Amino acid sequence: MKHSKLALLTQCALIAALYTALTYLANALGLANGAVQVRFSEALTILPVFTPAAVPGLFVGCLLANLLTGAAIWDILFGSLATLLGAIGTYLLRRHEKLAAVPPILANLLIIPFVLKWAYGVSEALPYLFLTIGLGEVISCGILGMILLYALKPHAKALFPQS
Repeated sequence: MKHSKLALLTQCALIAALYTALTYLANALGLANGAVQVRFSEALTILPVFTPAAVPGLFVGCLLANLLTGAAIWDILFGSLATLLGAIGTYLLRRHEKLAAVPPILANLLIIPFVLKWAYGVSEALPYLFLTIGLGEVISCGILGMILLYALKPHAKALFPQS
């Protein structure tokens, strides 16, 4: 029992660190913030298919990434909440892996345009922000995330033994 809890805690911490590091990379390339966002870290939102430790790991990773990259307080709160809701949705759909990317895409699509508009005063119209955020999430979660899912699937028992 202790070994299983320690393994889950370790996975949670590793996922949080990886999310944060990948967001830093995207931020350095100018892809992590603004109207058009392609966060490589969002590909990790498929990990709840493999382990429940990914849910808090993704939330903490997003929270840290937003804090450390200088995001506005509303982005720190609601951006992290969007990632948490997406991760929970993916976990709930884990038996339907083809749908794994849908919850994080929808959560970010429905929350982030409003954050950009009201927290940062982005001047673009909301329909444009829905389009750009949606496209970025489809790239990050829908394409990169699903590639990651199918790349990890053959190794899932070795990488996530307690799940």
